Amino acid sequence: MNTSKVWFVTGASQGLGLSLVKKLLDNGYRVAATSRNAHQLSQAVDLIDRERFLPLAVDLNNTDCISDAIQQTLSAFGRIDVVVNNAGYGMVGTVEEIPEQEVKNIFNTNVLAIINVTKSILPVMRRQRSGYILNIGSVAGFSGAHGWSVYAATKAAVAAFSEVIALDVKEFGIKVTVVEPSGFRTGFLTPTSLALNTSGIEGYEAVKNTQERYLSMNGQQAGDPDRAAGIFIGLAENPEPPMHLFLGKDAYNRASEKLSAMSAELEQWKSVTIDADFPS
Repeated sequence: MNTSKVWFVTGASQGLGLSLVKKLLDNGYRVAATSRNAHQLSQAVDLIDRERFLPLAVDLNNTDCISDAIQQTLSAFGRIDVVVNNAGYGMVGTVEEIPEQEVKNIFNTNVLAIINVTKSILPVMRRQRSGYILNIGSVAGFSGAHGWSVYAATKAAVAAFSEVIALDVKEFGIKVTVVEPSGFRTGFLTPTSLALNTSGIEGYEAVKNTQERYLSMNGQQAGDPDRAAGIFIGLAENPEPPMHLFLGKDAYNRASEKLSAMSAELEQWKSVTIDADFPS
């Protein structure tokens, strides 16, 4: 492992981000990590090492704050090799009942913050002619579940953004992966991380049943955050990392089923699809 690499990890005070930061520091990497509360982040990581660990209080909805965090990282470590856009949260409910401002808020955090961190980091990586951007999406962005429409929309946007950015920056030696996990045993389903909109509309039984099933999974998810952290480190060391990486057996199964269904539907409607063109 090239432990001289510098990592920049957002949303690091809990969940996958915290597991990753701890494993990186255990393995000798230098890490700048962001949270809304730097003191809380430092307590969660439980390490005082100014040579290798830089906790940063960052409002990811503030572009000046993002730029300042990147400059602090460069001042401390001289470079940034890997960026992990991990910050985000979940939202469940019927689209009829989710307030417009809540929709805007989750898009600001789950999508716009990733775009702004990437915009701020790309000049650094272009100068270095190297870098790796790891965006944390979700299998929900490819194969969603009842009641998660807005959240799934944000994660689909992350995947699409990642795909095109990967094409745009390839010539600079910069690689991009979007990781799309299923359920991991983090705080994702807790009230501090999940915007829960309980339906008061008669019907929507599938939404209500799915919501109840997901909430009952809290603390029982199959995904191991420490294993995921090890996989992230391995990706950064791989000279040819994947564009997409689904994480977890459930993610694999859902993605496989969706791909099969999409392929069958594509072929079923092929003649209609082609008929939209001018005759050749």
